Amino acid sequence: MHTQPTASAGATVLIVDDDREAVESFSQMLRLSGYQVRVAQDPERGLQEALSGDLDAIILDLHMPLLDGVAFLRRLRDVPARRDVPVAIVTGDYLLDERVIAEVRALGVRIVYKPLWLEDLVELTESLVSPRR
Repeated sequence: MHTQPTASAGATVLIVDDDREAVESFSQMLRLSGYQVRVAQDPERGLQEALSGDLDAIILDLHMPLLDGVAFLRRLRDVPARRDVPVAIVTGDYLLDERVIAEVRALGVRIVYKPLWLEDLVELTESLVSPRR
């Protein structure tokens, strides 16, 4: 798997997903594309990561134990310094409740469905990061 660095190469992206394989594949794809990647397989740890350092974007799973993606977003957006961090929710759940979709969009977050191939993930990440650069 070889890819060219993106226009936003060097941007820092946090991946929060309880699926180890998803975290590993997404992080590898983004690193190969020139991004700095931080990962968390636990949503609480992901929230700590999101609040503790500079980030250009977050890629977030929707269904995680204890703290789902929507609860993660609410807590993230409650912190003034993190209200504008671009976030995309990536999920394999094609049957999302309309209320969940509406709340996620109201929080300024894009929903993308798995599977994501290299080009899809890089395009998504670039769309999150480039407006901030």
